[in-house]
Amino acid sequence: MLNFTDIKQVYFLGIGGIGMSALARYFASQGIAVSGYDRTSTELTLQLEKEGIAVHYDDNPAKLPSELNIADSLIVYTPAVPSSHQELNVLIDRGFPIHKRSEVLGIICNSRRTIAVAGTHGKTSVSTMTAHILKSSATGCAAFMGGISKNYKTNLLLDDTGSQWIVAEADEFDRSFLQLKPELAVITSMDADHLDIYGSHEKVIESFNLFAGQIKAGGALVLKKGLSVNTEIEDIRKFTYSITENADFCAENIELKDGFYQFDLKTPGFRIEKLVLNYPGLLNVENSVAASALAILAGISPEEIRGALATYSGVKRRFDIQLNNGIFVLIDDYAHHPEELRATIQSVRDVYKGRTLTGVFQPHLYSRTKDFAAGFAKSLDLLDEIVLLDIYPARELPMEGVSSELIFKQINNANKILCAKSELKNLAASFKPGIVLMMGAGDIDTLVDEVKEQLLKHEDR
Repeated sequence: MLNFTDIKQVYFLGIGGIGMSALARYFASQGIAVSGYDRTSTELTLQLEKEGIAVHYDDNPAKLPSELNIADSLIVYTPAVPSSHQELNVLIDRGFPIHKRSEVLGIICNSRRTIAVAGTHGKTSVSTMTAHILKSSATGCAAFMGGISKNYKTNLLLDDTGSQWIVAEADEFDRSFLQLKPELAVITSMDADHLDIYGSHEKVIESFNLFAGQIKAGGALVLKKGLSVNTEIEDIRKFTYSITENADFCAENIELKDGFYQFDLKTPGFRIEKLVLNYPGLLNVENSVAASALAILAGISPEEIRGALATYSGVKRRFDIQLNNGIFVLIDDYAHHPEELRATIQSVRDVYKGRTLTGVFQPHLYSRTKDFAAGFAKSLDLLDEIVLLDIYPARELPMEGVSSELIFKQINNANKILCAKSELKNLAASFKPGIVLMMGAGDIDTLVDEVKEQLLKHEDR
């Protein structure tokens, strides 16, 4: 097992990833020299550089820090880095042990009382919300979050209270979450995803069953009502949560007031009335029920939960309102799975009833597009106007016969258009007043400002 005691240098291959950057910040906070490589410069990598972390953007072994040595250096990589990567291969040839991000995160978390948030979607919002509740309470926590918290402007929370709790987003990609041994865990969803890794939905579910089996004896699992995991797991407590069905933790009397939701939270032991969630979207009410359940199991008081939900500001790129000027509302969202699209679109409809909804979607990965083209089309049909961008490939090479056209031709709504990224700015000038929802896990967020610029010009017409 890795021992961090003697580590003086940490080098990250893929430092700009949301999970990798949180680890980089963690080691930097411990006074360890941190540096890394990433393929592209982003807002996040530039922020890391401002924090004193050296980052370079070309795969060049000559740029590996000269101080790296096997005795006191840790090399961390993400599976998104290809096996052909020159720096990776040079480090292997020099005899450096190479460690996955998930392995390193597991070692850090498993030395504490861990709250792990898993699910094919919803985990970033739930983990960030859970971390905010604990951080706002007398109990405190540290946290590795899968997004940038708008309350704290970071994806890493350090503890300054002596708390033993650490909140971690538990990623199912590459079965990473099996490195965690949490005391408390939630599973928000187990939809088919990452089929390039798993091969089938059954294998995805099997992996979540294994994750549930990682929970420490005496711990607890909170499961979205309707999901099922191995009931033979012993020595842990099991709870359900929901906003539509009777469950152990359940939102009742949900009301939408001035764009935000008020609800009562029913728990196994008591009821918290008139909670107000200071963030839009019915899907976030469901997320807050899951987060509150974890917080209650961690010993957080009802009034501390009430105060935290009222001050929760959300996560960047999750129902992230970029403009609201009376003519347009522009929302940036990370949704990249058919079920995420459906839930996000429905939440927008609930908040902005009767307004024209234009959606701009950038598919993420050729494999995901191939696997879920029909599902994407069905979800996008919930929009009034549909703009479909080219696929963002991320770690993948093109697949024959797979393009955005695969989704496009299955969309029934006639108000649809295929659009190159370079043409989106011009197209945005013709958007109808109403809601513009930009969705995707690629680089669609880099287009938000230029779309916003065009929407603002409507004020001058």
